[in-house]
Amino acid sequence: MKMKVMQKAFKWFIILLVPALGLGTWLGWSWWNRAVAPTKNDRVVSIQVKPGTPAQEIGQQLEEAGVIHSSQAWNLWARYLQKQEPNGGFKAGNYVIVPNRSLPAVATQIWRGKVVQLSFTIPEGWSMRQMGEYFEKKGFFSAQAFLTEARKIPKSEYPWLPANLPHLEGFLYPDTYRLNGDSVTPQIVLRQMLNQFQVVALPVYEQGKNNTNLDLLEWVTLGSIVEKEAVIPTERSRIAGVFTSRLRKGMLLQTDPTVEYALNIRQTKDQPLTFAQIKVASPYNTYLNPGLPPTPIASPGIASLKASLYPDKTPYLYFVARYDGTHVFSKTLSEHTAAQVAIRKQVSAN
Repeated sequence: MKMKVMQKAFKWFIILLVPALGLGTWLGWSWWNRAVAPTKNDRVVSIQVKPGTPAQEIGQQLEEAGVIHSSQAWNLWARYLQKQEPNGGFKAGNYVIVPNRSLPAVATQIWRGKVVQLSFTIPEGWSMRQMGEYFEKKGFFSAQAFLTEARKIPKSEYPWLPANLPHLEGFLYPDTYRLNGDSVTPQIVLRQMLNQFQVVALPVYEQGKNNTNLDLLEWVTLGSIVEKEAVIPTERSRIAGVFTSRLRKGMLLQTDPTVEYALNIRQTKDQPLTFAQIKVASPYNTYLNPGLPPTPIASPGIASLKASLYPDKTPYLYFVARYDGTHVFSKTLSEHTAAQVAIRKQVSAN
């Protein structure tokens, strides 16, 4: 609030000089008004201000980073702040400048020493594509930069990662994270999520792997499918049980989310998968290929991972969504077909 009052007072000071000083001052005012306006940068910028850095040098650093329009305008505003608060000054530290901030707002942030701590939240069931789009919208970095980095497997740092992974899909643990403000890069974000998987998920597998014949990659892959299929928490273990039984019997999994992943689409109640889409040639199409897909299709949460490690011993081999979050489970193909017909009729009636 005080910054806005100071800025307004400065503007009125300039405006009152216009009649006395003429066109030159008016042009100067126009330049000033543009110079202090928010920049059109659409990304988060990290700035480090070292102890004892002169105000002029800070302004040059901000201009080079595209945070402000003019270091000259910065110098004017810095002098104004110094006159208003003679005992104040720009504080050293690591600053994260969010997109589209005005010069006065940026100056006040560093003058007050307000080191912004960013956070991000990855929901359970998100794919790397969704994460990349999310980070780009937040202004962290481009989706492509994130996906490119996610295809680099840091095996030396995380030796538990499965061999020959094409990307980190499934191993980026869904959670809420805080960034320390030093920098915001795809590498830092990816390391945070891998660290969380290592702390939260990996011990669960190590403690329960004798309960399953799935290796780590297969476990996370099955967990990702359960995550995409299960809506009601109480159904997770039953759904995992159905898939485990089908795998044991050598049956095709025939699960829609793997086809959606292959096609990068999301079916809806009004637009379900078509027969043509179900026949798409892809290693992720579990309607055509036996067993699990080659990698996870999303980031599973701990509940789906535990359900995949300790699935229900169920007689069911089929299930179909009711579109209210629940499913109809069936023991035989004829029961399953009847359930599908009944649900289609209900959807058509509504």
